[in-house]
Amino acid sequence: NRLDSVLKYINRYKLLIIDELGYLPIDKEDSNLFFQLIDMRYEKKSTILTTNINFNDWDNIFYDAVVANAILDRILHHSKVITINGRSYRVKDYIKPSE
Repeated sequence: NRLDSVLKYINRYKLLIIDELGYLPIDKEDSNLFFQLIDMRYEKKSTILTTNINFNDWDNIFYDAVVANAILDRILHHSKVITINGRSYRVKDYIKPSE
């Protein structure tokens, strides 16, 4: 029952920020767990996600189109998507702009 208690623990936060979704591979079991977490928070709590992965490519992150679509369905409903274009903020001081 540890998994259930961990999901409930994470879900207790009013705001959950998940940074760099898709940076590391997510296997099928973890995809299902992620869905459970998103489903628990859906329409109840706020969640912020950052990712460099286009929504059309989320099937590749979660290795299952059905799970990816179910997650996207809950994430995008009532959401505000902010797309940031340009160079990485982290390396802005180290890369000279093209002239």
